[in-house]
Amino acid sequence: MGFKTGIVGMPNVGKSTLFNALTKTAAAQAANFPFCTIEPNVGDVSVPDARLDRLAAIAGSAKIIPTRMAFVDIAGLVKGASKGEGLGNQFLGTIRECDAIIHVLRCFEDDDITHVDGRVDPVADAEVIETELMLADLESIDKRLANLSRKIRGGDKDSLLQHDLLERAKAAIEADKPARTVEVTEDEQKAWEMLQLLTAKPVLFVCNVEEENAASGNAHSEAVEKMAKEQGAAAVVISAAIEEEISQLDDDESAMFLEEMGLHEAGLDRLIKAGYQLLELETYFTVGPKEARAWTINKGTGAPQAAGVIHGDFERGFIRSETIAYDDFIEFDGEKGAKEAGKMRSEGKTYIVQDGDVLHFLFNT
Repeated sequence: MGFKTGIVGMPNVGKSTLFNALTKTAAAQAANFPFCTIEPNVGDVSVPDARLDRLAAIAGSAKIIPTRMAFVDIAGLVKGASKGEGLGNQFLGTIRECDAIIHVLRCFEDDDITHVDGRVDPVADAEVIETELMLADLESIDKRLANLSRKIRGGDKDSLLQHDLLERAKAAIEADKPARTVEVTEDEQKAWEMLQLLTAKPVLFVCNVEEENAASGNAHSEAVEKMAKEQGAAAVVISAAIEEEISQLDDDESAMFLEEMGLHEAGLDRLIKAGYQLLELETYFTVGPKEARAWTINKGTGAPQAAGVIHGDFERGFIRSETIAYDDFIEFDGEKGAKEAGKMRSEGKTYIVQDGDVLHFLFNT
């Protein structure tokens, strides 16, 4: 499993440029006018993970298969989008289908690139988008509450739970807080996710800065980071222009370019790491002579459910998993060495998979 992230923001903040860089394509037209993106572009990209390469080298794997994630480039939203302004509700629907939102904010000054409101204020831009998403959620909540009234009178338990969750979300939004601030119990989580509220989705703010500020950020990005901290959200500083340049280079050239710019890693790597933390995701590996492969799971996933990510039969017939921690696999030069050192463990149905585990599943057919 990977995850699907919608890239949103005001027009002309660098969304499509970032999308092009992340997906190493020119699929998203980048131009200096609002609503350049008409249909949402989807880019499926492999998740870089140096651990996978090391595991494959030790095991002599013929193929390397990384896990993947999808980016969706969504048209620029403006004030009034919830009422159909700009390209309106068409794209709010696209956001509902995403697991998380990357909110790109313009943190650069450039007189040659117009801002739809004629000013550079990333915090104000963030507030505009958040307000539109909250207004769209309120409209959706009111419609659902009206539709639930008959079922509630009949005592339907699922409808009562939905009604309670919607009322709590409405109270938060009317207090000018996004739905993600609502506290939801583990038992309520599934019903909460099924509501698909826009402001319930995790948000990662991306500060798009000038090339010279890519390593250190600037006053605009500092203001965004302060806002993100207050909201319990995350922020990443990226220069979309640099990322677009890097995407056209080979590995050696990009490494040299990053070093010259004073950057330790590409923005894509930092973005994905932040995204994994945001969604509480982690990776386990399956390694053998045919292939080394990465698999994405939620933190706290049990061994049978992790096996089910590969195939449902693995979960249904799960017996146990032969488990080696990543560091042990590396230190003892592979499965044979780890096994001889007593570092291979046999784990049952109650085992919680850890990030970096190298697993081999045994199951009944």
